[in-house]
Amino acid sequence: MTELSSVEADAVERARAAPMLERTRAWAAINSGTRNLPGLARMADALADAFSALPGHLTLEEPDPVESVTLDGRVEALDHGRHLHVAVRPEAPVQLLFTGHMDTVFPVDHPFQSERWLGNGHLNAPGATDMKGGLALMLAALEACEASPLAARFGYEVVLNSDEETGSHSSAALLARAARAKAAALTYEPALPDGTLAGARGGTGNFALVVRGRSAHAGRNPEEGRNALVAAADLALRLAAAKQEGLSVNPARIDGGGPNNVVPELAILRVNFRPRSPAAIDAAQAAIDAALAEVASAHDVKIERHGSFNRPPKPLDPGAERLFALVKSAGADLGVPVAWKATGGVCDGNNIAACGVPVVDTMGARGGAIHSSDEYLIPESLAERAALSALTILRLIDKGAP
Repeated sequence: MTELSSVEADAVERARAAPMLERTRAWAAINSGTRNLPGLARMADALADAFSALPGHLTLEEPDPVESVTLDGRVEALDHGRHLHVAVRPEAPVQLLFTGHMDTVFPVDHPFQSERWLGNGHLNAPGATDMKGGLALMLAALEACEASPLAARFGYEVVLNSDEETGSHSSAALLARAARAKAAALTYEPALPDGTLAGARGGTGNFALVVRGRSAHAGRNPEEGRNALVAAADLALRLAAAKQEGLSVNPARIDGGGPNNVVPELAILRVNFRPRSPAAIDAAQAAIDAALAEVASAHDVKIERHGSFNRPPKPLDPGAERLFALVKSAGADLGVPVAWKATGGVCDGNNIAACGVPVVDTMGARGGAIHSSDEYLIPESLAERAALSALTILRLIDKGAP
């Protein structure tokens, strides 16, 4: 354990003292499910008010266009909320990136809309851990570092997007631009309840495969039909069989069909792939190509492919290992144990790492049961993790890079 310098100790205490719980509760009271555009607009305004305390230029960026495949096989535009972007001291010698998301998985009609305190002192509230608590402690750490005499030595960008929970399709380009030439990045997804961080991550790819057959009477002339539902089922089985070490495949849903007396002419297979390496992505692409060709031929149907591998795998490369070591050292000096392990989940950390920037993407609050009505925040972790972030930032400034 290394004794903190006076500059570090002051920043740590400032971060701990910030009104993080109050901000978290206020933000969790705003429903900001990814598809709730009015709620996201309110959330963006609330965050803009709070983050305007930082110097630099703050904007609410319009989302990039995104397309979605409807239940009837059409491709249509999918609206998203705006993304908050802050740029501070772009001329400073050390440049860092801080990211988080304002959206949650709870739509406006979900029954989980309000907070309650649990008997163990935990806060049960929608998005409190994932990740409105993380946003509150990110801001606390940045405000503490801004009050430090080291502030002039570092510049940074903050991106708080509105669509992380659905893949960051409308914010991916903004994230990539913000990551450019950064020495390191911190993302504020929640840590596990015991504080364990996510290390290496697999990637993900989501596809909608539209199968078009030919309708016919199921009793009078079924041989003239081309059953799109059967073809989609065959496609699902072939893709499921493509799983291998380092690649999981989940055919998740088939939309289509109709009356029992009609051969269905349309079906849509939605499938998720989880590759752990670039080689696994190549294997998945080859499996998709082969399955589409074979099913189209065997069933005399046409198949349209929509989707992509939108989050590449995130390995622990040497730069990431050095950044994790720096966070661990900072934690040790604060009496906060820091460990990490690989996970199959994905987040914006995947996108950032793909830009060649070292990232620790679980710098947020401790809590659990995220994405469920039992989601809980451990309130004391706000001060703990804000202090960890502030000290990490100051040491990144001092080192210039991890």
